[in-house]
Amino acid sequence: MRLVVAEKPSVGRDIANVLGKHDRRDGSLAGDGWIVTWAIGHLVELAPPDAYGDEYKKWRMENLPILPERFKARANLKTRSQFNVVKKLMADPAVSEVVNACDAGREGELIFAYVYGLGGCEKPVRRLWISSLTPEAIRDGFSNLRDGNAMKPLEDAARSRGEADWIVGMNATRAYSIKFSRPGNVLSVGRVQTPTLKLIVEREKEIENFRPEKFFTVHARFRKDGNTYDGVWFKNKKNRLDDKEKADEIAEKVRGGTGTVKKAEKKTATEKPPLLHDLTDLQRNANANFGFTADRTLKVAQSLYENKKLITYPRTSSRYLSKDMAETLAKRVEAVGALPDLSPFSERLLARSKLPVNKRIVDDTKVTDHHAIIPTNKKSSGDLSSDEAKIYDLIARRFLAVFLPDARFENTTVITEVREETFLAKGRVVLEAGWRELYPAGLSGRKEKEPPILPPIETGQEWLVVKTGVKEGETKPPPRYSESALLGAMETAGKFVEDEELRQAMKDSGLGTPATRASTIERLIKVGYLERQKKALHPTAKGRSLISLLGENSLASPELTARWEERLARMERGDDRREDFMNGIKRFVSSLVEEVGGMEGEKLASPANGRSGGKRGRSSGKPSGDPIGACPKCGSPVLETKKAYGCSAWKEKGCKFAIWKTVAGKRISEPQAKELLSKGETKQLKGFKSRAGKPFEAALKFDGEYKVKLDFGDGN
Repeated sequence: MRLVVAEKPSVGRDIANVLGKHDRRDGSLAGDGWIVTWAIGHLVELAPPDAYGDEYKKWRMENLPILPERFKARANLKTRSQFNVVKKLMADPAVSEVVNACDAGREGELIFAYVYGLGGCEKPVRRLWISSLTPEAIRDGFSNLRDGNAMKPLEDAARSRGEADWIVGMNATRAYSIKFSRPGNVLSVGRVQTPTLKLIVEREKEIENFRPEKFFTVHARFRKDGNTYDGVWFKNKKNRLDDKEKADEIAEKVRGGTGTVKKAEKKTATEKPPLLHDLTDLQRNANANFGFTADRTLKVAQSLYENKKLITYPRTSSRYLSKDMAETLAKRVEAVGALPDLSPFSERLLARSKLPVNKRIVDDTKVTDHHAIIPTNKKSSGDLSSDEAKIYDLIARRFLAVFLPDARFENTTVITEVREETFLAKGRVVLEAGWRELYPAGLSGRKEKEPPILPPIETGQEWLVVKTGVKEGETKPPPRYSESALLGAMETAGKFVEDEELRQAMKDSGLGTPATRASTIERLIKVGYLERQKKALHPTAKGRSLISLLGENSLASPELTARWEERLARMERGDDRREDFMNGIKRFVSSLVEEVGGMEGEKLASPANGRSGGKRGRSSGKPSGDPIGACPKCGSPVLETKKAYGCSAWKEKGCKFAIWKTVAGKRISEPQAKELLSKGETKQLKGFKSRAGKPFEAALKFDGEYKVKLDFGDGN
């Protein structure tokens, strides 16, 4: 008798339907010579610290670090009944072989390993390794079951990741909470979440410390025979001036003059199609196009994989396909043709004698556990939810795009000299849209601004200057992280890398994995370290306080965590030893605990129940972090809440003083709130918007009742 253990009931049903006729039993499906059962999430989890001794029930510095020689596991209380079903089936003498049919990845391997180990099973294991849940894929997978022993490197990496997170999280959280938090508050610290938080806090500091600088650009319009083009002044590769008088002087100097074309160069450029989606790229695109969170995208993709059978396994870090898939691609192209918008492209590709497959699509050397996310050969029946339809379209559209020709452009560069001053003009003509036909609104869903089309211009020609002008600009701070940008930063451990193929080469050295990054972001929000405000992620006072407390501690270093992740990836391939990795983690944590124990500092202010968020009367949210000033009405400390900087005595004294974080469409930063509290007004601030959407400048001031008002500099 063969026992098949799937990760979820829905997957168990799919497998049973392929294997043949079966009867339903308690927590399982039984057929002729086989039984399918399943986990429900994590049936087994690592035991908490008190499982290693009663002394760990209380949080004491002298009991740290906690470094189990052998980790203990326990059945999850919520799903214990299903664990007992699986354990009983594993112990059944009639069962001679167990098939691990959990998701084909690190997490699926860990789920099975824990259940198999705690169940006391020692029977031979085979591995079902499939990338889609269509009947054909399941049948093919059972025809090519892998030896369970061959999966040992993946299991080692999975166990090491779980145990490393336990050791770092339990010890660092206890150490910092004991030393620096007040009763009832927990400073949650983690191997991946803390360096991720640091990326956002460091960006916030950059924004707050940024001092805008004005600059000026000189523009000229040239005319000849009824044609015109515009140029921007430049010198020594710079086109900005700090001095307005100098800019005005140049504009006046060339006004009414005649420009001589010193260079008129045309170059043909090509733009290759984007690579196929891995999970991180899919999440980034869904965030940019639809505002989806990473977690929302993952859940929708999982549904398209498990329930609708329309896409392949989504928790992948590869953006390439393997050679053995090449013969299946035409069927998949035909399947996505069921979408009306994509039908013409599908038909065009299928009309060719052969799909144009190259190394940017199929490359065995760049596929590890799983290939890129692509459609299956199943056609959509139109029963998709709105979210499912959007994500499926992203995947199907990208899949077709990789087979279409490169986009081709003719780029024109013109340099014109007028009275010893030079002006640059650039233009573009689309020669062949190629794959961009599939993206009329651009990859991000927003129409991209294209360079203008220039008239015919030849070197040596003379063009009259018919208009000049000076434009004033201001340098801008770096933007706050959107979820899309944060996922990209996590993928490269905070390094700025836009090139797709270079990002792919760095995939083993990021923060977390594609499968865990969404949960890391959600965790940071849940514990009160981050807030979502529209598409931007903002650190809370609590999150900033933690990073400030950690200082230069290597636990907050994206580079250190990236190196750990790289070692786990090597372990999956059998190129690193689990024992060496875990010994390194234990040494690191022992040093960390000793360092924290010797640190001095004040306790961080704790919000009620140790959390941020919730409701707090008018200012919505329980206060967190240190006071930013004194309430001008009653003198009590002013604390940051989710939506405002509010008086901490709202409950005791009924004081309703608050500075709302958003005023006339502008986000009020903590330094600006502090300035308002200390001086009663701020300097002139940019970024406000009228109801009609028009930007304006104003200062913040208190009125006679200490309500915030806008001051436009004319007494109003």
